[in-house]
Amino acid sequence: LVWLLVLSLAWLDPALGGEEEDGEVVAEEEEEDEVVSDELKEEDGILVLHEHNFARALSEHRLLLVEFYAPWCGHCQRLAPAFIQAATALRNESSPARLGKVDATAQAALANEFGITSYPTLKLFRDGNRTHPLAYTGRMDAKGIVRWMQRRASPSATLLHDADTAAAFISSQDLVVIGFFKDLGGEAAQVFYEVAGEVVDVPFGVAEAAELFQAYGLAADTVCLFKKFDEGRTDFPVDPARGLDAAELTQWLRVHSLELVMEFTNETSDQIFSAKIPHHMLLFLNKSSSAQLGLRDGFRAAAGTFRGQVLFVVVDVTGFGVDVLPFFGMTPADAPTLRLVKMENNRKYRMDQDAFSETAIRTFVQAVLDGKVKPHLMSAEPPEDWDTRPVKVLVGKTFEQVAFDETRNVFVKFYAPWCSHCQEMAAAWEELGERYKDHEGIVIAEMDATANELENITIRGFPTLHYFPAGPGRKMVEYKSARDVETFSKFLENGGTLPEEPPAVSDVPPPQARDPHLPQGGILRDGD
Repeated sequence: LVWLLVLSLAWLDPALGGEEEDGEVVAEEEEEDEVVSDELKEEDGILVLHEHNFARALSEHRLLLVEFYAPWCGHCQRLAPAFIQAATALRNESSPARLGKVDATAQAALANEFGITSYPTLKLFRDGNRTHPLAYTGRMDAKGIVRWMQRRASPSATLLHDADTAAAFISSQDLVVIGFFKDLGGEAAQVFYEVAGEVVDVPFGVAEAAELFQAYGLAADTVCLFKKFDEGRTDFPVDPARGLDAAELTQWLRVHSLELVMEFTNETSDQIFSAKIPHHMLLFLNKSSSAQLGLRDGFRAAAGTFRGQVLFVVVDVTGFGVDVLPFFGMTPADAPTLRLVKMENNRKYRMDQDAFSETAIRTFVQAVLDGKVKPHLMSAEPPEDWDTRPVKVLVGKTFEQVAFDETRNVFVKFYAPWCSHCQEMAAAWEELGERYKDHEGIVIAEMDATANELENITIRGFPTLHYFPAGPGRKMVEYKSARDVETFSKFLENGGTLPEEPPAVSDVPPPQARDPHLPQGGILRDGD
């Protein structure tokens, strides 16, 4: 869960933060002896809220962060200790911010009022305003929650009056942001304050004094990022015509707040994935080897060319990065080696032969960005009895020949071994396989999507169910209905559709043949 789950959420499906869907919020039956009261009770320093005391909680606490949860939700259970720690920390510092929780499965009226469809959902209520709560955008850990609430409990940026206060502010942290504005009441400054309220991991300051503009060599409104690493300072001038764009400034801060080359550790993992840089270039090495450590020089030299497009990351195969290796089909013995990951679809690219010079790395990365390199696709070896079981076991090498067999309708479950939802439906899928094992026109199959990759099909969550109808055209139908044997059977007997839910049909292009004139990114597997 440390790295493989981080990867599964952030690379297999960038839905990190973790929410469990609940298509419909259904209230549990209320106890007959329920006492209707607006009394505010607490559990572990967290207000326990329901429809009868919710209004009172809003009136008594000007900053109230509420978690809407489901008791059965695994993500909610994992968040619970951090939520308790955050509540304790806020109370210990006498913050006006408080935390509360609502069991959305028991409080259907509140869940419906605030549009709760997934768990956990966190919303901030300010100054008793019930109609416009603010969605929580921070990290789902205690420190992230506390920082996010602290930023909203006080001014989002510190006013710097003179050169001494500015110098002290800059030296106070490894990373600080200062907005230099000639009019702090102007539109650009207001956008800066808005961004400061969201980017809570970095201290923000503002300055309008002429002496500060002069001291830092500025003539116009500018946002400056001061850091005790890399180049030391990076400037973001405010466009006089367009003004300051919050999204652009936020992304600029994400990119330039990172070191040019990051080392993957427990402390940096959140930064690496929250930066939302579209590609990650990874150098896997053994830090105990001085020869391998020397490879970082060429890696770093190539990194500057791609800042903002590609994040360069060093992964120690004998340290914190060891858990990532199965995700790439690697072992520590494969180091040193390079991989590039396209975050949008989790595609991985590799050189035919690893070369660690600045020129070789830069050439390879540019070729990937230009679409000239084929992805490197993992495939497990098929079990000897893969096609004799009621549920056929597919791997990357065999997927194409089975799923796109024009004489059969093939129903495939894409799963992850650690996925609790997959485990819950495993028995139903096996029963479905038994039901259709002798049917000549229907095949029930499954594939471990963490060990096998396909070129033109991206799996973004588990379990994912796809139906591949017989006949030409390489059609694929995504199944999104109930996960029980009878509904599965109705779907199959009806030719891959259910009357109440039209299927989402898409065309799957065939795997592309190699072009011998293009640089190759790795091994192309059959059945992509």
